[in-house]
Amino acid sequence: MFASERIVYCYNCAVQRAPQIPAWIGLLLVGLLFASTAAYAQKEPAPDVPDAIQAPAGAEVVLFVHASGSQIYTCQAGADGKLAWTLKAPEAELKDRKDKVIGSHSAGPTWKLKDGSEVTGKAAAHVDSLDSDSIPWLLVNVVTNSGKGALANVTNIQRIHTRGGKAPAAGCDESHRDAETKSSYTADYYFYAPAAK
Repeated sequence: MFASERIVYCYNCAVQRAPQIPAWIGLLLVGLLFASTAAYAQKEPAPDVPDAIQAPAGAEVVLFVHASGSQIYTCQAGADGKLAWTLKAPEAELKDRKDKVIGSHSAGPTWKLKDGSEVTGKAAAHVDSLDSDSIPWLLVNVVTNSGKGALANVTNIQRIHTRGGKAPAAGCDESHRDAETKSSYTADYYFYAPAAK
């Protein structure tokens, strides 16, 4: 029996056994049952990841997004004076499970949703991607939160299932100093907040 069928069955039983209960109370109970069932169904499970990028104990997933876009690199001199492609910023769309664009990912790094909430973060740990030609998986600690939407209480972010995004292996030389290049990538991001008590 499906959850919705059980709910209707339970409501019918209640009405038959206790006809004195006002109809609006019964309808209210059914509404609450549907709401709790929907909330349970929509809860995003934490992904299976290496220990190095596990979210802190007591945190739970509050949002999943799939990113597609680019990692932008600039040809710059490093601390050793040698020219190399250096990450400037990501530039990506963020989509939910239904493939709807709900936000963007940009310099900071920053994740901004259309609901008005926004976070910036700093990488805390990384592991190599399962795909050797792709950027690493990350655990990010949130540095700042703003807005009252889905990201308001987020404390950590995981970047996993990466594809692409690496800097070019060559092409950064004196004739290309300060040049920019984009490397296409996709990734999944999981956003964590303290579990509700």
